[in-house]
Amino acid sequence: MKYPLHIAFIMDGNGRWAEKKGLPRFVGHSQGVKVIKKIVKSALNFRIKYITLFAFSTENWSRPKNEVDFLMKLFIDSIKTELEELSSKSVRLRFIGNIHNLNTNLKEVIKFAENKTKSNNKVILSIALNYGGKWDIVNATNQILTTNIKKINESEFNNYTSLSSLPDPDLLIRTGGEHRISNFLLWNISYSELYFTDELWPDFDENSFKKIINVFDKRKRNYGNIK
Repeated sequence: MKYPLHIAFIMDGNGRWAEKKGLPRFVGHSQGVKVIKKIVKSALNFRIKYITLFAFSTENWSRPKNEVDFLMKLFIDSIKTELEELSSKSVRLRFIGNIHNLNTNLKEVIKFAENKTKSNNKVILSIALNYGGKWDIVNATNQILTTNIKKINESEFNNYTSLSSLPDPDLLIRTGGEHRISNFLLWNISYSELYFTDELWPDFDENSFKKIINVFDKRKRNYGNIK
């Protein structure tokens, strides 16, 4: 079977999952965190090296303040709670996005988690916080403008993006029934396989993961060539 090396997820549907059950939206977000553990377990089982999760976008700041505040606290609590187990499984945590604009407590937790897991290498788990694909491209461009580079190619430009040290995603999965990219990894997914499912993120599990891997195995990736 052909397994993807790198899978990116747009974790959509937490709020709708809760609303369908007559629950507050924050319950859906809390439930969604539990799914991440299942994803990591599946990645370890399938020997998938890289997982990238879209946790909070640059556009998500426009949500109600109480929901944003809850999410920020949820990120802090979840990282603290799950860090030891993730580290014991040799999972490395990386955080991408405009981290500098996050609150001080979250930034400190992020720094600690990255330092603690920096030597782990079974799964590289990248969490996109305050991330946007357009921001990533503009940020890379601004970094290049501070150098003496006069002309740049794609490979060199890639060195300044958030996922510069990783291979591009082979597969992008979006849950929740929407069929759009929503400003995620715009530079990196030019040849990624796309899979959209109606399943809401809190319902996503190991069987869902395995089903999509089987679909990926049957797809032909020609990268513009004829085979």
